[in-house]
Amino acid sequence: MFFVPSHSGPERHVPLTVISMTTSASVPTEPEDATARPGTVTDRLVEANERYAAAFTDPGMDARPVLRVAVVACMDARLDLHDALGLELGDCHTIRNAGGVVTDDVIRSLTISQRALGTRSVVLIHHTGCGLESLTEEFRHDLEMEVGQRPAWAVEAFRDVEQDVRQSMQRVRTSPFLLHSDDVRGFVFDVKTGLLSEIDPT
Repeated sequence: MFFVPSHSGPERHVPLTVISMTTSASVPTEPEDATARPGTVTDRLVEANERYAAAFTDPGMDARPVLRVAVVACMDARLDLHDALGLELGDCHTIRNAGGVVTDDVIRSLTISQRALGTRSVVLIHHTGCGLESLTEEFRHDLEMEVGQRPAWAVEAFRDVEQDVRQSMQRVRTSPFLLHSDDVRGFVFDVKTGLLSEIDPT
């Protein structure tokens, strides 16, 4: 299991193994008729923030993650990373995109995370049933036909999620911009069981 000591203790070294997780999709947070409420979704988020701010207390943290780790993961709404990994506010940097793939912009964020804010470890998390498995680079072609301009970015679609994790690990480990590439580990999150499975990089 994954245990995180109090922030007030000395520097922590927390191993990452197979972890039992919950997903946000498994816990209903809104009544079934929530979409029928007046106002936009953004209006509801702003209202929620007002309630949050009313009880908010400045935790007095700086921008450096306590555990000195950056987590790169898919943007999939079923991944509740903080609960899943036993993380608290201030523990890590979280970088998310479609697929959790390591793109140039992820390298940009990791470089800033390491060089300016002191992180050393990188955890990569893909998941089963990812939407990128059903796309191809034809997605870019279809966009070009629709809007008259070809996207500068690649879709980064894949068929084998484990192989894509290996590719992402390799991209991190070989980047000349990163200071620390010795602790880079990759995982696949199973959306049905909530478990992380570690991927052998070889």
